[in-house]
Amino acid sequence: MSPRCEPFGSLPDGRDVERYVLQAGAVEVAVLTYGAVLQSVRTPDARGSGADIALGYDDLDGYLRDTTYVGAVVGRFGNRIAGGRFLLDGVEHVLPRNHGTSCLHGGPAGFHTRLWSAREVPGGVELTLTSPDGDMGFPGTLTATVTYVLGDDGLTLTYGAVTDRPTVVNLTNHAYWNLAGGGTVEDHVVELPAARFVAVDDRLIPTGIEPVEGTPMDFRSPRRIGDRLRDGTEQLQHARGYDHAWLPDGRGPRSVARVGDPPSGRVLEVVSDQPGVQFYSGNFLDGSVLGRGGRAYRQGDGLCLETQHLRDSPNRPEFPSTVLRPGEQYATTTTFRFGTSDGAR
Repeated sequence: MSPRCEPFGSLPDGRDVERYVLQAGAVEVAVLTYGAVLQSVRTPDARGSGADIALGYDDLDGYLRDTTYVGAVVGRFGNRIAGGRFLLDGVEHVLPRNHGTSCLHGGPAGFHTRLWSAREVPGGVELTLTSPDGDMGFPGTLTATVTYVLGDDGLTLTYGAVTDRPTVVNLTNHAYWNLAGGGTVEDHVVELPAARFVAVDDRLIPTGIEPVEGTPMDFRSPRRIGDRLRDGTEQLQHARGYDHAWLPDGRGPRSVARVGDPPSGRVLEVVSDQPGVQFYSGNFLDGSVLGRGGRAYRQGDGLCLETQHLRDSPNRPEFPSTVLRPGEQYATTTTFRFGTSDGAR
């Protein structure tokens, strides 16, 4: 089906924001041109009852006030760059430090705050943004695209970018998921097929890649999120819970995460070609903003599974490179597959 386009308010400067609604069977997805936000994902449970399983806001004002990147595409560099600076070809680039001493998700005026242009494509919508040279301190004029397509296989996000100068790029979507449609996600069951994760210090900056064996970071078999959330290990203390990158086994498009909500029977599988998946258990949601239906989003009300390169990669030559040069094409794909399992209560 062709997407349905409808107005979603206006920015303070008068520019109009649009909402594109995609439909495939019993699944309905809504995407905004502001921040390339994934605004809504409605799916049925095992009994056929629908609910919105993505956190969001009812109106544009909610997104303009948001400080937690709900549903947004973040860039030019998702996650943290330590010290708000990096060297590229011997030149130091200085970025705004908007999270302690780090540049987080591209800076305070990153891609999540921009109005993207849109065009319909079969089964979805393609959003495009041009980021000028020096934008938030990043070099090169970058043209980025993200395409949302909803089909029988799920919701596929395809990211692309080109640049006219060497730069760094790491795009991802910051959706918060709650497969129950409300309440805590601590009872969700998570599986991460990864033998290694990225350990962090108290600033959430990488200290190295470590094995998950024998730690609360081991989700190679399905585990309830809350089972070890309060184990008091150093890693869980640093992040107030889970906010780490796992390195999924294998390469290329593969299943990198699976989440289930036993009472509803809803299941979410994430398939991606990215080297890492950031599992975040919503530790910093503090109830300060009201989400959809006037509900306060508090700690543990949603979880994120951000497929991406590893945090602080521009300063870590041992990590997979995030450098993009003129003539190269940044391209990556992630699919969210929605389903149900037996045994729902």
